Parts: sequence; structure tokens; C-alpha cells
Amino acid sequence: MTKRFAETLKELRAEKGLSQRKLARRMYVAQSTIARWENGSRLPDDATINQLAQCLDVNANVLLDAAAKNGAPLNVLMVEDREIILAGGLAVLEEVIPDAILAGFEWPSEALEYAETCLVSLAFVDIELGSESGFDLCRSLLDINPRTNVVYLTAYADYALDAWGTGASGFMLKPITPEGVQAQLADLRYPFSLGGD
Repeated sequence: MTKRFAETLKELRAEKGLSQRKLARRMYVAQSTIARWENGSRLPDDATINQLAQCLDVNANVLLDAAAKNGAPLNVLMVEDREIILAGGLAVLEEVIPDAILAGFEWPSEALEYAETCLVSLAFVDIELGSESGFDLCRSLLDINPRTNVVYLTAYADYALDAWGTGASGFMLKPITPEGVQAQLADLRYPFSLGGD
């Protein structure tokens, strides 16, 4: 599998004769952070990419383009605490985004474990997850990867105002439909290629 951003960063760092440790010092981050960027399990946000470009003395567009066209598989997750809605939602996502790797979770903790090991491009998150909040889950997903597009799912339009303060990309009323998913895909904060035409 190609990991365009990870490979680009690794090549640029090597060209400058920098170890992960030296680059980490210049960036004021842990060496493990550089390692995660280079193994493709994490992707820095745009501001950090700009800082990386300065440290590596390259045009920021080289890294930003690599991040935007990251060749890693498209990971999409859905978090919904009702099994029947989760199953139906995953079927719709499979229809609309057939080449994506889909993962469904009833528990936020499981979704976060998945996001720690897989670069998640898109997450559909129910706002009411039993005793837990989808808003909190959104913030945690964005802490792991600031470029994750989070789309809230809810049966209650009243949540719309609260949703916008969390960094989410979208808001969708249930039930999840192919047309609704396509509308969200057209307006993502961090667009990605679906392949094909």
C-alpha cells in the first residue's frame, strides 16, 4: 500500500540528513510523533505541515499535496449504539463508497482504538451514544488526526448549533440515505478522492 505523505516526509528528511530524533527536536514534538507520520498511522494538520516544510526547507505545497493525495486506503467508520441502525448505515456507506474500508462500532472506545491504528478519513458519529457524547468522540478523533472529516448523525435537528463548535465537517439527520451521504461527501472540510471517474 502506498502512503504518499509518509513516504514523502521520510524521503525529504533523509535528503536533509536528519534523523527522526533531530527533526523531532526542530519541530518540538516527540520522536514517536515523527515515526507515526512516517509509518502512515497519523497525519499532521495543515499548520504542522507548514512548520515541517520550514524545518525541511521545502515548499509547503510538496507536503500539503502529498497529504491531500495520500495513497493510503480510504478508512471510513461509523459509530452508532443501536445495532440495527449501524448495520443499515454501513450498507448505505458501502453502496456510496464501495472502495472504502468500512468499520462500524457501537462503543466510542472501540472507534478510538481503531483510529489510533488506522488513518480515518471520514467518520459518521451518532451524537447520543448511550451515556457518552458524540461531541466528545469527535474531539478525540480530531486529536488523533485533525484531518478526519466527522459527520454527525442524529434524529434531532436541535443539535445542529452545538455541533458546529466541535470541528465537525457536517451534520446529517437520520435515517442515513445514499443521497444524504453523497451531499456530505461533496462538502467535506478535507476532501479525498473516491477513485474512478
